[in-house]
Amino acid sequence: MTRDIDIALLRAFLSVVETGGVTPAARILNRTQAAVSLQIKRLEELFGTELFVREKKRFTLSPAGERLFGSAQRLVALNDETWGTMTTPQFEGEVRLGVPPDIVTSLAPPVLQRFSQAWPRINVSLICKASALLLEDLAERKIDLILTTEMDCGSGGETLLCDRLVWIGGPGSNVHLQRPLPVSLGSKLCRFRPEVIKALHEAEIDWRPVSQDCNMEPLYATVKAGLAVAPFIRTCVPEYLEILGADSGLPPLPDFRVNLYLPPSSTDIARELARYFRQCFELRFGPSPVQPQRRGGPEPLAAKAARKTRVPVGNRTPVAAE
Repeated sequence: MTRDIDIALLRAFLSVVETGGVTPAARILNRTQAAVSLQIKRLEELFGTELFVREKKRFTLSPAGERLFGSAQRLVALNDETWGTMTTPQFEGEVRLGVPPDIVTSLAPPVLQRFSQAWPRINVSLICKASALLLEDLAERKIDLILTTEMDCGSGGETLLCDRLVWIGGPGSNVHLQRPLPVSLGSKLCRFRPEVIKALHEAEIDWRPVSQDCNMEPLYATVKAGLAVAPFIRTCVPEYLEILGADSGLPPLPDFRVNLYLPPSSTDIARELARYFRQCFELRFGPSPVQPQRRGGPEPLAAKAARKTRVPVGNRTPVAAE
């Protein structure tokens, strides 16, 4: 007998797979932990089999869950595409987003994916440069909005995330014991560079540069190969690299901020993308440590769409998921 599958149950299933647990999945879905647990239970009862292997607080897919995973992705994607086609006004345009290379891989993709799903006719042009260059481009109106990594937040910006700068090394590597210390620092425009050099100087640790390229791939390669250590924002450290603790003998590094800059004269599209970054960062990392200063301006696209279609924004966009 054919039965219908509740898309909300499949969305909860995919969120648990993505995050590895019910608690983080509940944050993404904006639901309680109990509600998400109940959804998973209902889905397992529907199929008559367990979809996860529960190990302490970690959830991994069972063989049945692995069979469901691909189909669940396609069904949820088709549901969202259909909903967007039928309810979303056909806004078109382009938004130019700048993100520094040290955070683009780890922080931008989830936001851009959800933005693209909600606004498929808006093209996002991604510019990847050092924070100092992005600020210059923003001032010259060559770009619409930017993220930066800085110790403080400049005028007109708002802090989305504040996290510790840490030392990273390759798995099992003892390169941090070498003297002079091999360090991959990225380009000379990197905001981390002066703080790292200052910390090494104060700790009286001799060092030598290894990779000084603004492209992050050479930096990752030298660290993974055990040729150097590097400074990185804790939240953005790749899983295949290790954070070096106090026992490594390396000096502590300061906190850094991920800031969002959106000019007051920004377009509706840029404001909407900024809204996605705020919401996604809050869902993933919690409320911003610094309350942003909201600026007046045109009504966001999501608000316009909700008003025109009489559909709540949270039911339409993946950011405020079901």
